[in-house]
Amino acid sequence: MALLKEFCAENMERVPAAVEGGAGRIELCDNLAVGGTSPSYGVIRAAVGFAREKGVDVMAMARPRGGDFTYSEAERDMMLDDIAVARSLGTTGVVFGCVRAGADGVLAVDRELTAALVEAAKGAGAGLAAGVDPVAVTFHMAFDELAEPQQLDAIDFLAGLGVERILTHGGAAGTPIVGNVERLQRLVAHAAGRITILPGGGITWENADAVAQALGVSEVHGTKIVKL
Repeated sequence: MALLKEFCAENMERVPAAVEGGAGRIELCDNLAVGGTSPSYGVIRAAVGFAREKGVDVMAMARPRGGDFTYSEAERDMMLDDIAVARSLGTTGVVFGCVRAGADGVLAVDRELTAALVEAAKGAGAGLAAGVDPVAVTFHMAFDELAEPQQLDAIDFLAGLGVERILTHGGAAGTPIVGNVERLQRLVAHAAGRITILPGGGITWENADAVAQALGVSEVHGTKIVKL
């Protein structure tokens, strides 16, 4: 099976070159300097119009701001709106992540909000036009805010919701991906095919094949995942 390379694009500027370079999926966002936020209506429309003609999928991020991944009720509504827009424009899927501290102060997936967002991606959806298809879901690197025991619980929960994949660096942001291989291997083993573990962060067109082989995965993610 060929390795699927997901290119993280901040706007439309590099999407054509990424597709030409072999990207099989685009993750579309804005403001990469803060880890990515929701892209605009116009950018999503243009990216979908271009990429889908090439047989390339487009995932749109739903994130109202930079900073942490614990969201207010107002921000919840913004994310629901962003998902509805992405679906209506014909994206293949949406990308989001949300966590919340429990009474013990330990961060875990915000189960209530995550379930609502998954339903927005996959359900009938208030205000959506007839015939708007359900879309795939990636839970993004908010996952890396969690300690490993909570990550394993998150894998079980997200798989049960029907989430397709989890984007993870396997460690703190900025750490070399090669230093996180063992933890990523444990996550892949725990997922056991129920949900895709999508490694990202420090993976480039030069090391993508080696990382994928070490982990036994068929998808990788990054801003330099293909040679432009």
